[in-house]
Amino acid sequence: MHLIIMRHGEAGWHTLDRERELTEFGRHGVADVAAQIAESPWRPEFIWSSPLVRARQTAAIASEILNCAVTEKDYITPDDDPGRCLDELIETAPSHLMIVSHMPFVGSLSTLLVDGHRKGIPFMTAQAVVLEMPVAGPGCADLRAQFLP
Repeated sequence: MHLIIMRHGEAGWHTLDRERELTEFGRHGVADVAAQIAESPWRPEFIWSSPLVRARQTAAIASEILNCAVTEKDYITPDDDPGRCLDELIETAPSHLMIVSHMPFVGSLSTLLVDGHRKGIPFMTAQAVVLEMPVAGPGCADLRAQFLP
């Protein structure tokens, strides 16, 4: 399985965190990273996105460039438990998937899959990493590449 984990692009401020939208700079960063992914051997077939506006906008830009469908998942928001996502990866994930979410979730999910713990690593906005896993599970992934805006 190839899994790309991507943090949403730079977002502006809003009184409601859920409603924060991408800035123009954020949109360009996402498009740049999606174009890099499109030229790589790790092009995804499906995208799972957080339902928050900035993640949905990021996923829409990536989807257009990568020509793949987006499905919103309500368990990949900023403070969700990455274990729930891991359960879904084990049960239903396609073999070439991109997840678009937020900090600290993207950092926690990445370390859970690579190192077997949930301490988390930092992600820049619009940063994406490629994990390769023979099977989905804690500590089963290897970091293969990263894409930066």
